[in-house]
Amino acid sequence: MSSNKREVILSKQPVELYKILKFEGLCSSGGAAKAAVDAGLVKVNGVVETQKRKQMNAGDTLSFGSETLILKAGS
Repeated sequence: MSSNKREVILSKQPVELYKILKFEGLCSSGGAAKAAVDAGLVKVNGVVETQKRKQMNAGDTLSFGSETLILKAGS
């Protein structure tokens, strides 16, 4: 399985994990994003994360399915 890596620029920090999944189009809704986190399908910095509202900051890496997002600070 190939991994698609892309950078995400955060206009503000921190951002809740489920919101990134929703706004970046990895999940169709906030509810779907929360369910994915609950199911243990999301990794943050290489570790399975089960906190839906985990505070994400620049420098964090988020993996879901074949997608990997690298979070960067906005200017």
